[in-house]
Amino acid sequence: MENSWKTTALQTGNPKQKGNQAMRDSIIMTKYQGLGNDYLVLDANKNQLQLQGKKIALLCQRGFGLGADGVLYGPVDINGKMGMRIFNSDGSEAAISGNGVCIFAKYLLDNEYVKEKKFAIETLSGTIEVECLNARATEFRVNMGKASFLSREIPVTGEIREVIDEPFTFNKEDYKATCLTIGNPHCIIFMDQVSPEKVKELGPYVENAEEFPEKVNLQICHQIDKGNLDIEIWERGSGYTKASGTGSCAAAIAAYRRGLMENRINVNQPGGMIQIDIKEDGTIFMTGTVGYIAEVSVAESFFS
Repeated sequence: MENSWKTTALQTGNPKQKGNQAMRDSIIMTKYQGLGNDYLVLDANKNQLQLQGKKIALLCQRGFGLGADGVLYGPVDINGKMGMRIFNSDGSEAAISGNGVCIFAKYLLDNEYVKEKKFAIETLSGTIEVECLNARATEFRVNMGKASFLSREIPVTGEIREVIDEPFTFNKEDYKATCLTIGNPHCIIFMDQVSPEKVKELGPYVENAEEFPEKVNLQICHQIDKGNLDIEIWERGSGYTKASGTGSCAAAIAAYRRGLMENRINVNQPGGMIQIDIKEDGTIFMTGTVGYIAEVSVAESFFS
């Protein structure tokens, strides 16, 4: 049973069914979105494309390519289990994406790689448990694990400590920030008001600040009440984005850790709302929606 997904994958991607010439001359991808956070799914069993950063960046470029916040590549074998690889729009690889996990889970169900409502997906950050909540496979609950505020794990330079409400200077302005990792690094700044313009202005400085040797994602946040949070997002390797699953988790757990919020938090962002639940042991669950956009075919000559 453990390798049943591989058998299905081989059947789905059988060249006799799809046509050898089509596989050689074009790349088939499926586009999905989660609250406006859009990804291209590149099925490893239906395509022979060798993944390279430049090719991914071309595909994701808006106006000149297909346009996307990233590429999800899979299903692939990770430690003997069904997994996926996640690439940002600049071609760099990411360890985890909350919306990306939900989108890939929908793709697996839509293409009958899995048939159960509960299953696991391997990522570079570890095993992610997923539950499909409706018959249309548009709503998912994801166990995102626990966050760490330890500087060496994020990482943040300086002595080993938890980085909570700590002073930083970005673009010659002083801020108080909370930093953490939930498989990828985040910097959370609370403000009286948030806007796309502000996060676009501040994002490049925070992402590339010398305090973050592996760069960092930025969420600027405004607390509405004990159960609602507004955020704007700048993603490492992708820039401004309308929604982020891991960004929502990071903002929520930062607010919860500082005693600002209850353990169920609605995180509002330009693309919509993601619900975050925090258990007593610190485990974070996110519930979000995703939707199918289109299946697209790209000629191999696009990359030449």
